[in-house]
Amino acid sequence: MALKMDDIDLQILRILQLNSDLNINEIGERVGLSHTPCWRRIRKLEDSGIIKARQCVLDAEKIGLDVSIFVFVRLDVHSAEILEEFEAATLHVPQILQCFTISGEFDYLLRVVVRSVRDYEKTVKGKLLKLPHVAQLNSNFALNEVKNSNELPI
Repeated sequence: MALKMDDIDLQILRILQLNSDLNINEIGERVGLSHTPCWRRIRKLEDSGIIKARQCVLDAEKIGLDVSIFVFVRLDVHSAEILEEFEAATLHVPQILQCFTISGEFDYLLRVVVRSVRDYEKTVKGKLLKLPHVAQLNSNFALNEVKNSNELPI
C-alpha cells in the first residue's frame, strides 16, 4: 500500500534530495514544523521505504574512477530463474553501479565505472563474462558526463 503524502512530505523530500546533512530542526524550519512532527514525518518516509538511504555523493573523476561504460547484455537463455540468477550475480560486482532490465534487443543495461580502459578489459574478462548466461556484451563508453542526478522531479 502506497504511503499517502501531502505537500509538507514532498517539501521534506525535496530538501533531503538536495542536502541530506541538514538536521531535523533545519528541515522543520524550512517546512514550518517543529522538531518532533518533522522527525515523525521523516521517520514515516524512511519506514515506508520512500527514503531508501542517505548518501554522500562522491566525485568519481577526483578519485580516479572516471571511465563510465554502459554495457548492454543479452542472455543466452530466458526464464525467471535465469534472470534472478543473473540479477543476483550483478550485486556482487562492485564496478556495476546500476543494472536495469530493458526492452528491445538486449535484456539488461549495466552502468560500469572503472579507473581505465585496461581496468574495464579486466572487468569484462574477470567478471562480466562470468556472469550467469551472458551471451553478448555491447559496451559504450561515456565521453563526457553532462548530467548525473539522483533528484527525482517531485
